[in-house]
Amino acid sequence: QLHYSVPEDRDPGFSVGDLAKDLGVEVRSLAARNLRLVSEGGQRHFQVDLAAGVLLLDSRLDREALCGQSPTCSLHLQLVMENPLQLHRVEVDVLDVNDNAPQFPKPEVLLEITEVANPGTRLPLEVAEDPDMGSNSISTYELSPSKHFALSINVRGDGVKMPEIVLEKALDREKVPVHHLTLTALDGGNPVKSGTARVTIHVLDANDNPPVCDPPISKVLLEENVPVGTLVTKLNVTDLDEGPNGDVEYSFKTSNNAPGKFTKLFSLDARTGEIRTKAPLDYEESSAYEIAVRARDKGSPAMEGHCHLRVELIDINDNSPEIVLTSVSSPVQEDAAPGTVIALIGVKDSDSGDNGQVRLQIAKELPFKLVSSFKEHFSLVTSGPLDREKASGYNITVRAVDSGSPQRATQKTFYLRIADVNDNAPNFSSPFDTAHVQENSLPGTSVFSVSASDPDEGSNAKLSYSILDNGMQDAPISTYFRIDQDNGTIYTVRALDYEQDKVFQVPVEVKDAGSPALSSTAVVHVFVLDENDNAPNIVYPSVPRGSAFHQAIPALAEPGYLVTKIVAVDADSGHNAWLSYQLQESAEALPFQVERRSGEIRVAQALRESEDSHRLVVEVRDNGTPSLSASVVIVISPEENSMQDFSKSLDLPQPSSEDTNLTLYLIISLVSISLV
Repeated sequence: QLHYSVPEDRDPGFSVGDLAKDLGVEVRSLAARNLRLVSEGGQRHFQVDLAAGVLLLDSRLDREALCGQSPTCSLHLQLVMENPLQLHRVEVDVLDVNDNAPQFPKPEVLLEITEVANPGTRLPLEVAEDPDMGSNSISTYELSPSKHFALSINVRGDGVKMPEIVLEKALDREKVPVHHLTLTALDGGNPVKSGTARVTIHVLDANDNPPVCDPPISKVLLEENVPVGTLVTKLNVTDLDEGPNGDVEYSFKTSNNAPGKFTKLFSLDARTGEIRTKAPLDYEESSAYEIAVRARDKGSPAMEGHCHLRVELIDINDNSPEIVLTSVSSPVQEDAAPGTVIALIGVKDSDSGDNGQVRLQIAKELPFKLVSSFKEHFSLVTSGPLDREKASGYNITVRAVDSGSPQRATQKTFYLRIADVNDNAPNFSSPFDTAHVQENSLPGTSVFSVSASDPDEGSNAKLSYSILDNGMQDAPISTYFRIDQDNGTIYTVRALDYEQDKVFQVPVEVKDAGSPALSSTAVVHVFVLDENDNAPNIVYPSVPRGSAFHQAIPALAEPGYLVTKIVAVDADSGHNAWLSYQLQESAEALPFQVERRSGEIRVAQALRESEDSHRLVVEVRDNGTPSLSASVVIVISPEENSMQDFSKSLDLPQPSSEDTNLTLYLIISLVSISLV
């Protein structure tokens, strides 16, 4: 970017700057590179001399027309060169020159003053205007020499100089009824320029005391937002005259060219001089107002005084803080590390001073904290561990409180969702369960349903069940049972045999679908319930099927004589293995009976000598439902002198290894059931 300056009074063709030198290019290359000038403002004030490589003024500049009363005045241009294409920005400062003379609003000013006016009486004059800025603006005023009048210059609050004509010597209307003066306004330029106005002062008779404002310049402090109609001040104006000459009327003093804004906000009682508000006052819009009041009496001619009042507003805390959520990261993982940024929060308050100082707060019990990033900007970060299973989300209320009195506060609430991670293993309702299943049940029979829960959510809580092989059975446990992986129901794979396996330990594993997957196990003890599926087995007497057992007894055996004993066993258990013995009914009455529980066959009545052998059918029946039975045929033959030692003849067979194993299994089952 190139920067030049040019005074506003230079003629067209004036060299503003050496473009070729400042751009670092040769003059002869400018035409070949098609150097051209583009004005950003739409008006063409400059041109480029390609032969000399300089920026020339194309038209005469008027700073006041271009920039008005702005302290600075700059014109922006763009230089475009091709081969290669380049763009340069040129900023030209238009320097103010003293090309405008001060000028009064009116070329002639008519004033009136009573002949009895006291020395020191002031006659305000209108302020001259000068479009130039800085030192070239109005510097001072001068008044043509006079025996009676002198010039006084007061400086207003905004720095504007206000001329007043001051009476220095008493007047005599009879000697000089009219005074002609010349008021000159001088600027600070070089050379100095000036403007004049003719001042004609008519000396009037009678009303010789003007209204006097005490003090002439005053200041009032007033809080913003006071109710409309609030009394600002009551002007203290005195007029030593009596009657109409001392009756004062008040009015705002404004300029026709620039009417005061204060007239829209304040009202003036023309009779009492009370100034009141007539619209709300806002410190943020303007912190002070300059009010000029004219006090005029009703004399003839009327006399007037002038009061200047500066109203300074006191800021009150009338604006609540404003919270701006710049960014919110939701959801946030529950395993987020402390210090993780959750949200960016901005805050602002239109008030000033302590009223505009804002601090942010959140609830202390939340696992979050606020960290100041820079002025009026904060970060919400985690301050502790998060657990979605305890809190799946948080309603976070951010409260902004200013430092005013009374304090004003604003709060904003937003919801932060906590995203789940797989940090909880599935959990069975019980690590050990007991189930019962009837033996010989069809494959696919439902045995038991295990239940597990996982406090996680989504895929982390999707559970699948499986059976583990514990190696406790001869065959893998999966050949006996299967499990529905979705609902945890255990089914039989084949029919179970109580006499072979009375209890199973089924280890069940549940696993979630998280990554990595978590699991836990439980054991289900499945007890096989006995079914009456085994008929009694007669082990004594042992005879082939279809044959009979022959037993000889003494012919004179007495009633109660033990003939023999039937011994039977049942592979079932419990009620299904409770055996009872009985004789099948026959056509003839038999002199024998069978003990129901022991199976002993005894003589029931004395035998006759001529009796032949007897054929008995002994039935052994269990107590199951339905009941199963077995029978044996015994032929009893009475013989003379037959004395048999039944204890010897009762040759019971020794228990087989199979019967021994059966007894062992029964003992193991009883012990296992007792332990469970």
